[in-house]
Formats: sequence, C-alpha cells, structure tokens
Amino acid sequence: MRNNQVRLNNGTTIPLLGMGTYSFENDRKSTEHAIQAALKMGYRHFDTAQIYGSEAALGNALNAAISNGVVRREELFVTSKLWGSHHHDPVSALQKTLKCMGMEYIDMYLVHWPVRLKPWVCDPIPEEDEFEPLCLDVTWSGMEKCLEMGLCKGIGVSNFSCKKLQNLLDFASIPPAINQVEMHPMWRQRKLRDLCRDHNIHISAYSPIGAPGNFWGSTAVIENPLIKSMALKHGATPAQVALSWGLSKGASVIAKSFNQERLRENKGALDLKLEDDEILEIDSKLKEMKIMRGDVYVNDATSPYKTIQELWDDEI
Repeated sequence: MRNNQVRLNNGTTIPLLGMGTYSFENDRKSTEHAIQAALKMGYRHFDTAQIYGSEAALGNALNAAISNGVVRREELFVTSKLWGSHHHDPVSALQKTLKCMGMEYIDMYLVHWPVRLKPWVCDPIPEEDEFEPLCLDVTWSGMEKCLEMGLCKGIGVSNFSCKKLQNLLDFASIPPAINQVEMHPMWRQRKLRDLCRDHNIHISAYSPIGAPGNFWGSTAVIENPLIKSMALKHGATPAQVALSWGLSKGASVIAKSFNQERLRENKGALDLKLEDDEILEIDSKLKEMKIMRGDVYVNDATSPYKTIQELWDDEI
C-alpha cells in the first residue's frame, strides 16, 4: 500500500483518499449511515460544503464516532467550503458551519468558486441577476481571519484556474494550502498541476472517476476502453484505475459514494499501483473532456464571466 497521506504547506497532513458527501438525492439519515460505514472501513478524510446540505449529517456522524471511541478528532480531516453568498463575511459563514456540524474547528476551509453572489442567494444555481463583482482580496482577507481565529487549520480554494490562482498568490499573506478541482484521466490538469507544484499547493481532485453517480456527471471515464483494459489486467475495477491515476499525480482524490460496496472498492485503489508506461499511455492517448464546466456561473447580466472561457481563463 502506498503512503496514504501527504503533508500540506501549512504543516498538517491530509489523507489521500477522501469521501465526498454531496447528498442531493439522500436524506440526512442515509448520509449519516454511509459516513459511519466509511469510518469503520478506515476513511478519515471527509469533504462537505455549505451548499451541499450535508454539513449537519457529517457532523453528527463524526461526533457520534468520536464519542463512541471509533476515532479521535485529530485523526480526521474535515473540509468545508465558503459559498458565493458569504464572500462578504467568511468568518460568520464558517462559524455557522461549525455550529451546524457541532465542531470547534475544521481542518480545511475552501473558497468554493471564484464567484461572489448576493448575500441572500442559497441556491446552487443562481439567477442571472444574483451575482456581484468578485473582490478576491476582501474574500481572502476573511479567509485568513478564519485561520487566525482558529476556526480552521488551513485555507484554500476550489475551481481556480492558473490565472486566478496566480492572482491570489500575488497579494495573499497566507497562500492557499489546497486547490480542489475536477481532475481525472480525461481532465488531467497538467498546467495547473505544474503551477501548484511550483508553489507547494496541494491539488485535491473532485470527480476523480467522472462523477458517474451525480446528475451532472459522466460515465465516460469508467467506460473508456483503455481504462477498462487496464482494470482487467490488474484484476481491478475501472474506478480503481482512475483513482490510482489521480494518486500517481500526487493528488488526493475525493470520491463520492454512499454505497458500501463502492466505498470498499474506492479504498482498494490505495493498493493499486499503475505502471509508468500505463500512466504515460493514459496521459498521451485519452481525449480530454471537462465534465463540471460551471456554465451556471456564466451570463451576460450580472456575472463577471460572460463566457465559459472567461470563467476558466481559456483553460478549457
């Protein structure tokens, strides 16, 4: 088994396999049961966000496990994210998250998208007139305040292009520890990985197998003939091959499933090591395709992004 954690630029360590908890189609109890099962399997890295609706369920499940002696708080790595309607006050937003989760701190707090919304917006798909100009310096100052107050152990970003990340680095007093982005064998993020490596920023991959279980996801990755042939060769599953590819790039991988069999399957990726020539074959042969494009954040009305290319700075 490969070393299953990596040290971040803030000195903390992050487990390389995480469980995503976006629970649009699940009720709170189903979410809690899945998290409890994952804990028993050895999962210690859990990812949520204010907009996911799973913070309370995650907090309940983790606090119950701590109380029952299943796990110690310091063994866990918990991430949540700042939604666009709270860019004006990250401290209050994180305090609300902590109250919802019943926790004194979280391990990582991320700016969910480089998108600022009007304070009352609580829908993941904002209306065209609900955007505000992005003031990243103000937002990041609030994120740094969260860290200084001990509300979180680390701060970072999500869905940031190279250009937006470099812009943040130009003025940040505390650099981001993580950039959480879509990354899988068919969206490899080579340019962003190079930039993050140069600045000691860890990449955490969401949708590492293409999010086939989500309404916006795709089965293209796990149905790819090359991925399937490698799975057959190794006696593994296509999902394990995709996860192993992400791990080979030094990323942590956030796989979302509430199915116990798939949770075990995803954990098995830690034991699978692809050959160098297999990784090269994936890198050179698979056509790239971004799945989570963020089209809902692009419009001609109040969004600062009038085209999808502006949102991703032509990195799409």
